[in-house]
Amino acid sequence: MRKGRSDSAKTAFTLIGFALVLVIFLIAVKSASGGNIERQQESLEKAIQRDVTYCYATTGRYPKTLDYIERVYGLTYDKELFTVEYEVQGSKIPPIVRVDRVEEE
Repeated sequence: MRKGRSDSAKTAFTLIGFALVLVIFLIAVKSASGGNIERQQESLEKAIQRDVTYCYATTGRYPKTLDYIERVYGLTYDKELFTVEYEVQGSKIPPIVRVDRVEEE
C-alpha cells in the first residue's frame, strides 16, 4: 500500500510539473507573437513611406490613394490585422499615413 501512495505522489508531481512547463511555454509563445506583430506594423509603415517617397522621386507627385500604391508598387499587407489611414494633403505635400492594428473583438 505504501508503494501505491508513492507512485501516486510521483504521478501528481509529474503532472503538475508538465502543466507548469506548458503554461510557461504558452506565455512565451504569446509574448513572442506580440513582438512579431509590432515588427510587422513597423515594417508596413516603412514600406508605405518607401513607396510614397519613390513615387514622388520618379513622378514628381505623391500617390493619390493607398490603392494606387498597392497596384503600382506591389504593396501587400494583412488587412485583417492592420488598417491603414492614408490622407492626401496635395500633390506636392507628403500624405499623412497611419497604420493601426485591427481591434480584436
